[in-house]
Amino acid sequence: MNKNNLVRPILHWAGGKRQLLGELSLLLPKEIEVYCEPFVGGGALFFNLQPNIAYINDINNDLICFYKVLKDDFDAFIFALQEYKELIQKCEDESVFFYNIRNLDRDKELYNSLSSVQKAARLFYLNRKCYNGLFRVNSNGEFNAPFNRKHVCFINENIIQCLRAVHEYLNTANVYMTSCDFEEVLKTIPKNTFVYLDPPYYVPVKKCGFTKYSKDGFNEQDHIRLRKCCDYLTTNGIKFMLSNSDTDFIREQYSDYNIVVVKAKRSINSNSKGRGFVNELIIRNYNELRKDITYNLFNIN
Repeated sequence: MNKNNLVRPILHWAGGKRQLLGELSLLLPKEIEVYCEPFVGGGALFFNLQPNIAYINDINNDLICFYKVLKDDFDAFIFALQEYKELIQKCEDESVFFYNIRNLDRDKELYNSLSSVQKAARLFYLNRKCYNGLFRVNSNGEFNAPFNRKHVCFINENIIQCLRAVHEYLNTANVYMTSCDFEEVLKTIPKNTFVYLDPPYYVPVKKCGFTKYSKDGFNEQDHIRLRKCCDYLTTNGIKFMLSNSDTDFIREQYSDYNIVVVKAKRSINSNSKGRGFVNELIIRNYNELRKDITYNLFNIN
């Protein structure tokens, strides 16, 4: 299947890998028959590779619902976005509309009554219009990122074109989507699968860090459980590549594996002085380098 350059990440995602596609691409195995990404998030590497067979998963059910709607209910989804656009144009202050949409999940009965298309349109709008494009939830699983008062385009023809390209790719390839714990996914994939793991990064307890992609977060025991899954993959001859923070804990957990240090830009700190380049680790259970692959620098305006 030929790659379509319009297929790209369509959600802004904290910790997304757009900026590291060059480094990641060079560290991929030479051949990928089946691709698996248990923490798919914005899917930068997945959409760049556009594999013919893929298993994508995320514990965030709303995120997987969004991808399923984009695949199966594209026209209804675009119609819902256009309705949002018309309602916004009638608002004197869009922040009022934003917080009304954001607060829909405060009423669980009301939120559960929404259709999949309505939930997907809500997620896309909030992602485009919240501060820093940050998906963040509180301990109740409620979206709580604030409104971004800077002008950000919500929907236009270029964005629709990219959405349509992703829709067409998801319907052309064999992409299997689930929303469950990563361990369930990794214990059932075929042996000819390549796995890319991009979990919420490990942050030492005494430091502040962002891990609230889901209401339960991702704690130290989850990272240990993930490393044990990597041991399981290795024992079964399944190649994996994993991204994580450069900390003593992660280095110790993966001391038996190949570790490469890369520079990544921190961009979600509310204080601009807290942003900048930091070390991240790319961990693999294989040695080969792939130098024949090209990658796109994604941007969606």
